[in-house]
Amino acid sequence: MLTRIAYWDKKKKQSRAKRKCIGKVDPETQQIISTRKRQLSEVGQAPKRGPVPVTRTKRSFYGATYLFDRIGEDTGVTEDLKTCFPESYRQILSIDYYLILEDRNPLSRFNRWAAVHWHPHGDSISSQRSSELFASLTDEARQRFFYLQAKRRVDKEYLAYDSTSVSSYLKSLRQVRYGKNKDHEHLAQINLSLLFGQQSRLPFYYRKLAGNIPDVENP
Repeated sequence: MLTRIAYWDKKKKQSRAKRKCIGKVDPETQQIISTRKRQLSEVGQAPKRGPVPVTRTKRSFYGATYLFDRIGEDTGVTEDLKTCFPESYRQILSIDYYLILEDRNPLSRFNRWAAVHWHPHGDSISSQRSSELFASLTDEARQRFFYLQAKRRVDKEYLAYDSTSVSSYLKSLRQVRYGKNKDHEHLAQINLSLLFGQQSRLPFYYRKLAGNIPDVENP
């Protein structure tokens, strides 16, 4: 059944009509039955969603952190961290990325960096949380990580040894002592000895030493 609505066409200057199908007539009841498709919501399905307006925009840097992801995969660092620190390895990687890219900034600025950079953890890490994370890394888990890393390369390269000193204002750490400062800074320091691969430059073992222990060099 059609409905007809007349209207005046100003351009053609004549009467026109719009036709619209409203249904068909039931031969038995003589009632009009609508032929229009029922709404999806009437048959228990959610209606189709239209375009969703943009309410939030975000810009993130990916290049450097994607490069670190690939390095972690190729060297096995990511896999070994996941094995030794299954619950926190993503946070460890994110902090590592930050310390490499922002080496002159303190960890208290991590959240600002994380807001514009993609990283494995994908969320902010407060200063308190990073301190708790460092405290949770046991010596046993750390040594296991170095053991797994050594197994990957110990037959492929020579091992090299070196040491360095880190100056500090802290007075609460026993190992922070005055010693021979390589940077000629008038500060107490803590010494760090490191065993690493000659080619990969990746560490196999490290040890913290008191700042007053001299670094003996062979003549």
